[in-house]
Amino acid sequence: QVQLVESGGGLVQAGGSLRLSCAASGRTFRSYDMAWFRQAPGKEREFVSAIRKNGGSIYYADSVKGRFTISRDNTRSTLFLQMNSLKPEDTAVYYCAASASTIKSTLGRSASYQKWGPGTQVTVAA
Repeated sequence: QVQLVESGGGLVQAGGSLRLSCAASGRTFRSYDMAWFRQAPGKEREFVSAIRKNGGSIYYADSVKGRFTISRDNTRSTLFLQMNSLKPEDTAVYYCAASASTIKSTLGRSASYQKWGPGTQVTVAA
């Protein structure tokens, strides 16, 4: 089974950039569809982006499309999220998640993912 740990969060000014990483243990990383979710204080966890096992298909929430880029390196068992043009409303704890199998209609649902990292805080100052 895969274990996940996020890194790369921090405090940044609006308009700035951050790159999040999610390191996966084990040799099965390439067997998982991967995603990023985020949760702001007092709000429900929301889908940010997802990428298929081989990186062939990528999906974004409308709120981050054009600003965030998801990628993965299966040789290093690592998931990335490049975040540009950050806004104060992007402030949240960001989680990476793994799913053994998802279908397009459900990949934006947190219940579709079996493994989660502990999260990394991203704070965007106005």
